[in-house]
Amino acid sequence: MQILSLLLLFPAAMLLSAEPQHGVKPKRLIVRNALIVEGNGTPASGPRDIVIENGMITEIRPPKQAQGGEEIDAAGRFVIPGLVNLHGHTQDERAGVPQDINYCLKLWLACGITTVRDVGSDTKKTMAIKAASERGEVAAPHLFVYPVFGRAQNAEDARKRVRDIKAMGADGIKTLGIYRDVMKAMLDEAHKQGLPVAHHTGVEETNAWDDITFGTTSIEHWYGIPDAAIEAGVQNFPANYNYSNEFDRFRYAGRLWREANWERLMKVFDGMIKANVAWDPTLEIYEASRDLQRAQNQPQFAKYLHPTLEDFFRPNLKNHGSYFIGWSSTDETYWKENYQIWMKAVYEFGRRGGLIGLGEDTGYIYQMYGYGLIRGLELHQEAGFHPLKVIEQATMNGAKILKQESKFGRIRAGYAADLLVVNGNPLDNLKVLYPDYETGGIEWTIKGGIPYRVKTLMEDVKSIVDKARAERGIKK
Repeated sequence: MQILSLLLLFPAAMLLSAEPQHGVKPKRLIVRNALIVEGNGTPASGPRDIVIENGMITEIRPPKQAQGGEEIDAAGRFVIPGLVNLHGHTQDERAGVPQDINYCLKLWLACGITTVRDVGSDTKKTMAIKAASERGEVAAPHLFVYPVFGRAQNAEDARKRVRDIKAMGADGIKTLGIYRDVMKAMLDEAHKQGLPVAHHTGVEETNAWDDITFGTTSIEHWYGIPDAAIEAGVQNFPANYNYSNEFDRFRYAGRLWREANWERLMKVFDGMIKANVAWDPTLEIYEASRDLQRAQNQPQFAKYLHPTLEDFFRPNLKNHGSYFIGWSSTDETYWKENYQIWMKAVYEFGRRGGLIGLGEDTGYIYQMYGYGLIRGLELHQEAGFHPLKVIEQATMNGAKILKQESKFGRIRAGYAADLLVVNGNPLDNLKVLYPDYETGGIEWTIKGGIPYRVKTLMEDVKSIVDKARAERGIKK
């Protein structure tokens, strides 16, 4: 009788307003009293309620107007769009040593990444994870799969390879180390097949002018951009330089931007902007080159660095990006200058109207999954961008580069419910996005309407790390 009396006292809507379950998609979810940063560069506004039904944002209303469903109390918290990582690698091993795939996937979600453009992992495995993620069967971001194009010898081979990638069901193509005639044919066929192309430029025959001419979607990292602005036509490498030796490669990469002619570089930027070639500079992935000690002693390593990844990071020229053998203060000095010019260039590209996104390329060079992208946001602010623009670059711009700008990347009715409920104000301090930040970091990551409690995700990550360490007899 007492239970019946209570049921009569409270409206049905109030009885249904429980907090959602971690990892379980509710039919209707309301994020209440949120201070909203939409993702389009406009200032925060609110408080407002965000209504989510079947994974989509259906309404954004004044507080308390919407009723029914499960609720997240966002009072005093900021809500921003889920982050888009344009340069990820879905990794279940490093140097052939197994690493639980959930370590990578859950760190991404815990760091607020709801979408990853996977540029070069095991395509078959990643396609399977993508499908499971969309069915809600695995805790993972949305995945856009861009297989590596590989080596084609001629235009005919290039076109066939593009068609094969399309037949796989892939979302795009990643290319690197490509000849000019092959690149021309590849991009022509990619346009016909509706496949965007991410170009990981290197020291190669092609540079940013080829991306402009042939219509690349985005340039990854930064090789190829300053190369296109060097008056001599080629960097001043010493006679004994070997690009295949990563110590040589990354030592002299730190001396590249100083050789670019600024006036020529502006012509490259204007060409990229006119041709709609975006730039994903991945500022954080080379940061160890300017401050190795900082990179090796990041605070999150103590609890969350997987031993397989830790081993991969140790200097060893057999492992890509583990080139710090005899790294000197002179190398760091050149790289510090390199960053100053590089950041100035990224800011100028954005100021002139260029489309900039963020990608992390973690799993290399002392960068952990997810943490690397948030560090990238900090570095974009260091480059001169207002935090509102940084968040726009990491959300709406990322969706634009993926050709999905009408589907996600902002908090707006009709868009996918990819949201972050943040303890703290990221416009004042981007560090509040770190999952282990002192204020609690992100509280909820909502991906496609599925709410994930970040504390639970990080507990899962720690369990994975603790188990792997115990198996190796490591005590930390």
